[in-house]
Amino acid sequence: MLTRKQLELLELIDSRMRRDGVPPSFDEMKDALNLRSKSGIHRLITALEERGFIRRLAHRARAIEVVRMPEALENRHVAQVIEGGAQDAPRAPANAMPVRQVYATELPVMGRIAAGTPIEAISEISHHVAVPGSMLAGAGEHYALEVRGDSMIEAGINDGDIVVIREQTTANNGDIVVALVEGHEATLKRFRRLRDMIALEAANPAYETRVLRDDQVKVQGRLVGLIRSY
Repeated sequence: MLTRKQLELLELIDSRMRRDGVPPSFDEMKDALNLRSKSGIHRLITALEERGFIRRLAHRARAIEVVRMPEALENRHVAQVIEGGAQDAPRAPANAMPVRQVYATELPVMGRIAAGTPIEAISEISHHVAVPGSMLAGAGEHYALEVRGDSMIEAGINDGDIVVIREQTTANNGDIVVALVEGHEATLKRFRRLRDMIALEAANPAYETRVLRDDQVKVQGRLVGLIRSY
């Protein structure tokens, strides 16, 4: 037997997976169930997983798979289909593309990164963002940053975009990286090594290339994806 809240959460996850291909975020679950904190959602999800209704996929912050539904819900769904009749079933448009289920990973947004004049180094998590798993560059830790400035517009990176960064300390020439300058300034620029110097190139002719000693620059990650809201 499931409690009322466990049942509500299972129905919510199942409906969102059917509609969007990804489960709701913890914040959306909390709001939908009128809970005060996400700790209550964690307890409900653990209970559903222990009872075999859902499965959490390893190493993915927002990947939940519905394994089965309670028999009462399955019977209710069948009854609704029979009562409505085949003529009431929604039909896909003639040229509709097939829907493929994909999983998303919830990444921390570590604040804002300057695509322009460097700003103070970022270390605080401001919120989280759902990122398609296909955007992540293989193994390794990833995080996201909100772009401020226009120095990378010719690389297709605009003010307000969210960039997805793979955490790493090395880069190849031409990579767009998060660079920590002199230990306290963070900036998003294209990386070039010039013997024992590092060039941080903008993608906007209004900004000059910064050339620094190798020991003044630390690569903190490489750009692997971008999310834009309209």
